[in-house]
Amino acid sequence: MYDSWEKVSHLNREELRELQNNKVRWFFSHKLPYSPFYREYFKKHNLKFSDIRTTDDLQKIPLMSKTDIAPTAEDPGRPRQFILQPDEKLIKKYATKTELLKVIKMKVTKENVQAMLEKEYKPLHLHFTTGRTALPTPFAYSAYDLAMLRQSAYRAFNVAGFSSDNVGLNAFPYSPHLGFWIVYYGLLEAGVTALATGGGKVMGTQKIMDSIERLKVNVLAIIPGYSYHLLREAVKQHRDFSNIKYIIFGAERVSSAFREKVKELLKQVGANEVQILASYASTEAKTAWIQCAEYTGYHLYPDLEFVELVDAQGQRVTEGQPGEIVYTTLDWRGTVVVRYRTGDMAQGIEYDACPNCGRTVPRILPDIQRNSDVKEFNLTKIKGEQVNLNNVFPIMSSIAGVDEWQLVIRKKNNDQFDLDEIVVSASPKAGTNFPQLADDIKKRMHAEMQVGVVVEQKTTEELITSLGMETELKEKRILDNRPKS
Repeated sequence: MYDSWEKVSHLNREELRELQNNKVRWFFSHKLPYSPFYREYFKKHNLKFSDIRTTDDLQKIPLMSKTDIAPTAEDPGRPRQFILQPDEKLIKKYATKTELLKVIKMKVTKENVQAMLEKEYKPLHLHFTTGRTALPTPFAYSAYDLAMLRQSAYRAFNVAGFSSDNVGLNAFPYSPHLGFWIVYYGLLEAGVTALATGGGKVMGTQKIMDSIERLKVNVLAIIPGYSYHLLREAVKQHRDFSNIKYIIFGAERVSSAFREKVKELLKQVGANEVQILASYASTEAKTAWIQCAEYTGYHLYPDLEFVELVDAQGQRVTEGQPGEIVYTTLDWRGTVVVRYRTGDMAQGIEYDACPNCGRTVPRILPDIQRNSDVKEFNLTKIKGEQVNLNNVFPIMSSIAGVDEWQLVIRKKNNDQFDLDEIVVSASPKAGTNFPQLADDIKKRMHAEMQVGVVVEQKTTEELITSLGMETELKEKRILDNRPKS
């Protein structure tokens, strides 16, 4: 698999198309029929698995979303329907010739089927989505998937391009979520000596800073919001981070303004030449994709998945146009999804060779508006108007005088029948005039989002506590405190 990545990542457009069409035919003929959900889904929509022969044929399949897979109080076991579950009858009907040859000498018996399940399909490892208003959704990995996770992690860090001579530090929070594990395996597969800290909640910021200094860390993998907190503390304590050469960001949107803020802090701790590479990951896709340089897109793995963009009506957009990211697996086991709407909006997908590294795999353009930034209320009604709260992140990141911030949506006067109001709590940087800063925040929010806000002054320490920088898996950047109707 490792040799195949070098080959796949340099195939021409026609070769990539042929590869994906072959994978589509194979996966839909021999693997997806093992999914209880998709057997019913295809039946419901008068489709046969044999109808799907090419990536264009995928458009015959109605789109699905988180509401189809997320557990509910009435149906907590719904996610299990997305796990591939071959049995004796299904294997006889859908297995490849290679799979059948493994059991043909002793016939297809329950014992032989069980042996196949144990090796390739049995769920052994779980990750969860991090939704705030819905029940967490489990995604199962089989032994096959765990090998694939390591392979895709290898690919991501291969794209990042740093050598095994570096020393890495994984500051992602330790949890059953994709971020920590993709970084853990990525550093391992890259042959980098690395420390997995578990993040601020596990190891603590002070010990992480000590480790960066003592180990002379070159590669720091970290959540953007926590990186800002960590570096700000490092500046206060006059730390020496001069060995850092790469920062790998994941789990949150990274704007150009935020990159510049981080680079300003890095310079103050001696790190003057740092490449900040953002990644884009999806629990449903079970992997992550990364930039090879700060200006490039996220390099995809076309032998493992098919990614398309659709418009508001769910129709595939023409090449080069923006749209919502829709994911289809082509080679995973465990939990699998097909034509899954991520809710994340991309500016487009590039198909020409990467101008930096020369790889020919498709690349999702950067600056993705992530549904997961604000989860289920990223597009919410405030005073009856639809407001995209994803836009708050680049606005606040670009205001130079803001040291830390949090946004809360609440009812005015804490009265459930009163008007909605948006409150931005902000701490000013040293030497910043707060009334002027508050006025700037109000003007920017109104100009770019057409909403009025209340701005309150808080200390950075108060906001660190409120955001849960040291206690939460992800900081609580935006809160909707309105009573549930």
